[in-house]
Amino acid sequence: MNMNIFIIEDDPLLLEALNEGLSQWAYEVSFPSDFSNVLEDFVAHRPHLVIIDIQLPKFDGFHWCREIRKVSKVPIIFLSSRDHAMDMVMAMNLGADDYIQKPFNMDVLLAKVQALLRRTYTYEEASFDIIEWNEAIIDLRSGGIRKGDKTVELTKNEFLILSVLVKSNNNIISRHELMKILWDDDQFINDNTLTANITRLRQKLSALNLEEGIVTKKGQGYMAITL
Repeated sequence: MNMNIFIIEDDPLLLEALNEGLSQWAYEVSFPSDFSNVLEDFVAHRPHLVIIDIQLPKFDGFHWCREIRKVSKVPIIFLSSRDHAMDMVMAMNLGADDYIQKPFNMDVLLAKVQALLRRTYTYEEASFDIIEWNEAIIDLRSGGIRKGDKTVELTKNEFLILSVLVKSNNNIISRHELMKILWDDDQFINDNTLTANITRLRQKLSALNLEEGIVTKKGQGYMAITL
């Protein structure tokens, strides 16, 4: 599997140089299509590492680093012409893994990228801990879901139901399958309890206008759909 590098940089010449340099080492390169909503593209591309500038249109790199760290532990490298010590301190405090000052040596950048990827993924399968669903972000670590500036906390069973349905990619999951998943989680629930959990899940999702995303298929089970 090729590693994906997500580059948040608005200089087209530098972006082209980074794309060329990283592609030579068989890395896939992706970048945001809209600097006002970088997080949406980040989630869509599911990158293994992020390279980000500080000075960007709309919001600066510190803002996007903060937003990414809310949903992912992916390695982040700042690449900036700003040389103030406080910028470096701010980047590290927000969760960045490295800070490289422009102008930079491509070989040095590649070495740092390789080292970070090796440390992060050598001893564990590359994984992604968030899912995008109907413009909402489901956080597989915290068991919550957020859309825009609203966050909804779910119980363990509610979150299991939601994550299983969303991961099923518009396929129906039977009531028996859902109950078996919850049983295997050492949570005995009967048929009526499953119905109650689905009802509460829909009630909570209504705060994000997503309650219609969970559909009942009579006599078959449930599915999560794209609205």
